[in-house]
Amino acid sequence: MEAATEFRRGTGSPVDWSLAISTGQRLVRRGPDVPMAEAEAAVRDLRNATDVAEGHVRDLTGLGHGLPLPPGEVVDRPGWIRAAAEGLEVLTDGALPRAYAGPVGAVMAGSAGVQAGMVLAFLGARVLGQYDPFNDGRLLLVAPNIIGAQRALDVPAGDFRMWVCLHECTHRLQFTAVPWLKDYFAGQVKKFLSGMDDSAASALNRFPDVIKEARRRSLDPDASSDPVTLMELLQSAEQREVFDRLIALSTLLEGHADYVMDAVGPSVVPTVDVIRGRFTERRRGGGLLDRVLRTLLGVDAKVKQYAAGAAFTRHVVGEAGMAGFNAVWTSADTLPRRSEISDPDAWLRRVRP
Repeated sequence: MEAATEFRRGTGSPVDWSLAISTGQRLVRRGPDVPMAEAEAAVRDLRNATDVAEGHVRDLTGLGHGLPLPPGEVVDRPGWIRAAAEGLEVLTDGALPRAYAGPVGAVMAGSAGVQAGMVLAFLGARVLGQYDPFNDGRLLLVAPNIIGAQRALDVPAGDFRMWVCLHECTHRLQFTAVPWLKDYFAGQVKKFLSGMDDSAASALNRFPDVIKEARRRSLDPDASSDPVTLMELLQSAEQREVFDRLIALSTLLEGHADYVMDAVGPSVVPTVDVIRGRFTERRRGGGLLDRVLRTLLGVDAKVKQYAAGAAFTRHVVGEAGMAGFNAVWTSADTLPRRSEISDPDAWLRRVRP
């Protein structure tokens, strides 16, 4: 049986990323209609804003002084889809189960590519910006989405563009000022993905217990503050440990960036309080289909991450100052555990001298 399995498996990616790109670019909605002069001004402002924004982020966090400042890139929705797919391909290379050889493998990789493309199309109409450490360290700003969001929120264009750049530049600084973080993050992702085969094989045996646990959590009011997906319940104990580390890290990174973009303050973004209030409401909004898709894709869970990570950062900075908070970047051992995100005092007791 093992010999037969090896015969059927190839060594290529199980996702046809070229098909994912073409599918996503074909399906993504058109951006807002913008007069040429306004579009050119937005692109110019966004390019100039990244250097200014990162200077403010460095001053606030105390990180990264002396590091080079590569320019940000302004892209449209198809451009973001291509860049995101390329980054995902690099990140998952060698970690996902190998593709099956022959026609069956091609069909499966194509199907996965189409599904990935559909997800990229959905996200491509919503993502404002992204720093991708795995795709040549590119900082991308999606101009049509930034313009569309600014119009929907009815806030000053210059303030909103700077606010978005502060968030993405914080992400860039996290990875450039903390040299071990990129390899650690990639290693955890690959460790998680490499265990998917074993986890899937044993999931059916655990399924009755999974259903019971899911029902128990749905009836437990205390469980609602830390939602657990069906995918998480199906994980093996070993895979869940890795998943917990990834959730804690991504919550820290997103929450830290949210904290910074607001903490830089009204001297840089005069309407920061208005923008934050309206943007938070926008994150919760959307029609029924949009809310269902966000739930399936884990976007709603990510929104909760922003709030939890920002609360963790705010509490630690309040108790220990920014220098005390920056102890999180010392090593993988000083990163907050998942349980510590909601209990920052526990992290302080563990890490603070």
